[in-house]
Amino acid sequence: MNKVSSLSILVPIYNDNEVIDELITRLLSVLPDICLKYEIVLIDDGSSDNSWEKIEWVSKQYTSVVGLKLIRNFGQQNAIACGLDYVTGDYTVVMDSDLQDRPEDIPLLLNAILNSNASMAIARWITRKDSFFKKAVSKIFYKVSNRVTSINLQPNLGVFRIIKKDIIEELKKYPEKTSTSLGLLYWIGVDYVAVDLNRDERFAGKSGYNLSKMLKLTMDRIFSFSMFPIRAAIYTGFTISLISFLFAITLTIRNIFFKVVPGWTSIIVIVLFLFGINFIFLGIIGEYLGRVFLEARGRPKYIIEKKIKND
Repeated sequence: MNKVSSLSILVPIYNDNEVIDELITRLLSVLPDICLKYEIVLIDDGSSDNSWEKIEWVSKQYTSVVGLKLIRNFGQQNAIACGLDYVTGDYTVVMDSDLQDRPEDIPLLLNAILNSNASMAIARWITRKDSFFKKAVSKIFYKVSNRVTSINLQPNLGVFRIIKKDIIEELKKYPEKTSTSLGLLYWIGVDYVAVDLNRDERFAGKSGYNLSKMLKLTMDRIFSFSMFPIRAAIYTGFTISLISFLFAITLTIRNIFFKVVPGWTSIIVIVLFLFGINFIFLGIIGEYLGRVFLEARGRPKYIIEKKIKND
């Protein structure tokens, strides 16, 4: 495989000080063989440990390391967006910091994108050493995403990928605050090739992706790229109206022929049910309005507190 002219490695960091030394060592054992020039962009996403101090230290040891410190935790997807705004290579690798994405697999992704007409090569996990909970949630996420949005993904795709520079430049034309950069890549319709890889277990520490963050990622995907929730609310409203109409006819007939004394129970049940449905619909509408509000405010997806770049 011929060397590419320049390559950027984008790695969000969150409480991973135990991993950074090993990550840099393994990256530096791979990169000189596949590119003429490279940079390693480490984004500290508001870590509460000494990750930033470790990034400062490695940047002094290796001129190829770029450090960006966010002022607080903005989330992995926003940290990735920050990195994409700063990378300079002809190709950019996006990977997790915990070494579940193996640096030694970068040549496989690069080879796949060079030997195809695709603009992106993505790791497709054939084995992964994650917890049962994380694998189950990931599977549900892809199923829900494919079902209710226009974005259809192959199963078991990871964050680990390589992207051409012109696609990253195209992505910068969409400064949306409430969607994710990786989601926008799929929405744009970027053609990609999937590369079958094995996913290792974490080198150290524990995952920062808890249930609430996974749910937020799912909500971002659904509400940013789909009208399904609001349309489901409309269909449900029509269905309830039809059921209510049929129920009213039934009660009228019973009153005419059987002189049944009306009871309060059925009325209370119906009223409570309809109130519950109304609150759900208001929540859905509020979610969309809230996202419009956030976009209109124009607040940034991230704020950089410190930057280290060795010229």
